[in-house]
Amino acid sequence: MSTPKRMIPTKHFPLKQKYQKSSRSRGPRTPGRNNRAQTRRGHLPDSSRWGTQQTLNAQQPLGAPYAHAALGPSASAPAPGEEPPHVRRAVIGPAPFPSFLLVSGADCVRRRGSRGRGTCAFPSVPAGPPQCNCHSCSRCFEVMRFLLLYATQRGQAKAIAEEISEKAVAYGFSADLHCISESHKYDLKTETAPLVVVVSTTGDGDLPDTARKFVKAIQDKTLPGDFFAHLWYGLLGLGDSEYTYFCNGGKIIDKRFQELGAQRFYDTGHADDCVGLELVVEPWINGLWAALAKHFLLSKGKEGMNGTLTMASNASRRTDPVTPESLHIESQVGLLRLDDSRRKDAEVLEENAVDRGQSNTLVADFEPSLARSIPPLSQASLNIPALPPEYLQVHLEESFGQEESQAPVTSVDPIFHVPISKAVQLTTNDAIKTTLLIELDISKTDFSYQPGDAFNVICPNSDSEVQHLLQRLQLTDRREHCVILNIKADTKKKGAALPQHIPEKCSLQFLLTWCLEIRAVPKKAFLRALVDHTGDGAEKRRLQELCSRQGAADYNRFVRDSRACLSDLLLAFPSCQPPLSLLLEHLPKLQPRPYSCASSSLFHPGKLHFIFNIVEFGSDTTAVALRKGVCTGWLATLVESVLQPNTRASRADGEKALAPEISISPRATNFFHLPNDPSVPIIMVGPGTGIAPFIGFLQHREKLQEHHPDGHFGAMWLFFGCRHKDRDYLFREELRHFLKCGILTHLKVSFSRDAPVGEEEAPAKYVQDSLQRHSKQVAKVLLQENGHVYVCGDAKNMAKDVNDVLVEIISKEVGVEKLEAMKTLATLKEEKRYLQDIW
Repeated sequence: MSTPKRMIPTKHFPLKQKYQKSSRSRGPRTPGRNNRAQTRRGHLPDSSRWGTQQTLNAQQPLGAPYAHAALGPSASAPAPGEEPPHVRRAVIGPAPFPSFLLVSGADCVRRRGSRGRGTCAFPSVPAGPPQCNCHSCSRCFEVMRFLLLYATQRGQAKAIAEEISEKAVAYGFSADLHCISESHKYDLKTETAPLVVVVSTTGDGDLPDTARKFVKAIQDKTLPGDFFAHLWYGLLGLGDSEYTYFCNGGKIIDKRFQELGAQRFYDTGHADDCVGLELVVEPWINGLWAALAKHFLLSKGKEGMNGTLTMASNASRRTDPVTPESLHIESQVGLLRLDDSRRKDAEVLEENAVDRGQSNTLVADFEPSLARSIPPLSQASLNIPALPPEYLQVHLEESFGQEESQAPVTSVDPIFHVPISKAVQLTTNDAIKTTLLIELDISKTDFSYQPGDAFNVICPNSDSEVQHLLQRLQLTDRREHCVILNIKADTKKKGAALPQHIPEKCSLQFLLTWCLEIRAVPKKAFLRALVDHTGDGAEKRRLQELCSRQGAADYNRFVRDSRACLSDLLLAFPSCQPPLSLLLEHLPKLQPRPYSCASSSLFHPGKLHFIFNIVEFGSDTTAVALRKGVCTGWLATLVESVLQPNTRASRADGEKALAPEISISPRATNFFHLPNDPSVPIIMVGPGTGIAPFIGFLQHREKLQEHHPDGHFGAMWLFFGCRHKDRDYLFREELRHFLKCGILTHLKVSFSRDAPVGEEEAPAKYVQDSLQRHSKQVAKVLLQENGHVYVCGDAKNMAKDVNDVLVEIISKEVGVEKLEAMKTLATLKEEKRYLQDIW
């Protein structure tokens, strides 16, 4: 629904209310848009075009305009380069530039509130660059280009880069936007424009796939130290502080740029997905415009610059480089909020009092939830993100027997279709978590792996969830129709392109099953878009709250932290009826799920093992039954017919009934390997399913020792942990076998939920406790014998705790301060002697 437009007489134009930008959005999470809105030729600001920030008062009718501008009567189109003499233009300037008012005709109201007189020098539209110096007409805004690159794994960096590109227009800049992998579209060796880079991090500090080729090229050791001396750049890194190598993708590129002589025109930003990317992303983007303006000002000189640079805030006069923190403070100065001054203050106060009383009565009897709020949020004025511009046009056509595309996922790596040859339950039925082992037959493929490698499983969405979504969208009877996508001819989205993860000639059922992440946590931009497709006033208001700055806490609690998805939203807001095109614009690509190889090809030729827990979780926001993980739930259902109990089954038994094939692909970045020298001692730390790669290590070492009986092999320590000795002690018999044969020299097992029996010493509760009990041996292996330590498993708790214990062990056993111990551990990481495979 479009917002009704309300005309306000020109004489009423109060400039007294604040006009602020929106808060965070997540995960994906895309920062709110806050671009400039400009009224022209008698129309209110078109927020879908300019991405303006809108302000909504709780006491306003839900259909009322969010922002009001003083407008004169409509007029015929002016001559090119001229403004109608009787039309006023209101310009709402976003941070960090103060808002300003331009009065057309002979009056020129200059920015920063200083008024001057001048006449536009453009009675017509001549060819060539602008020559006017009035600094107020639209012809005076020279578009300044900068190169904008993004390196993304799951689409977050791309979304932020697109956000920057769209906002740039309102500030007089032009972003030349490219994926960093598209090296044929840009050339940094000859680039003269400033460079802005947005880089994500995947895994535990790995570069996104799209950046691998680029980083390999710039890490060429033959490049001279001044290779990028001509390059000025600003970089925004995305990461998660729950992982050891926080924002490592961005740090790798940033460090190499510095080594090659590139200079920063803007300080590097590191956004943390653990607490919310937007806490850094939004102020970083806000400050970018002044930093760019300053760069152009200094590089071209004041005399050659036009009105665009005069919009830069006082921050542009700071010493280089500009910092996003200081700009964020300055960005709050001079912001506008336009109000309808025709209403008397007494009337407004009276209405507010009545509304407040009604609201208090309504919310007194319930707690906040996904679908409803309580004061003060329910009575607050809201700052909501701009409406994202629509750009997809969707047609559903009957297929008439046409062959459907069966390419479920686009991948830079090859895809292999392999049968399941065995499935075994490794835990007892009364275990808290159910763990399965699956064996894949890769003998008829070219798929190869080493112990410690990981691979991707390409999985579909739950069929029941897809059917429910089709029913909710009233598209069940068209599920077999072919989906035809086109870019809208009148779209305002810059650089709009068809989603690459949606194949041609696929059915709607196939699209929702294999292509879209329907479980994705909705970003605030998605919530904002849903507002205009929601009929009920209360539901519309709640969606506005959830995507607003004021509703950030509720968004975190009921959407992000609760892992709410599209189905939860549609259940909580029954009057919301989004079109299919909106879903295709906002739902990300369904990602394959990575798993560690739990076998050795020497021990199991032509086979590949992996293990997983069947993930189950409830919904804190709706009454939906327990959900299973997208991939683990699908795999568990897939192997039900061939699943064996938790006993060691023969291969022949497993081959009696074959489950359907699944699709897998190798993961390109794998460093979690055994040392090349088998005499090097290793320490393995892997509780729960984190033991998977170490089973492959042990199997591989057993075969190596069989083939080289006279060889020298280093010690192998394994620190394993589980809840109960009799319920979820994974691979117990296999580990005893390796220990008996001398393959595994030390096995230390922790049981976190088992109580000690009789007077025996209480066993170590967690793997980090067991490490501490053997601190002398651990320090000796790492520091005296040049050993390697491998950690696999949970990133949030276990990996951090193990890291802290290793620091304590080094500090204690070597007798150094904690800081020095941390440096020693960092050195082990640099030498690839401290490796992590965590999630």
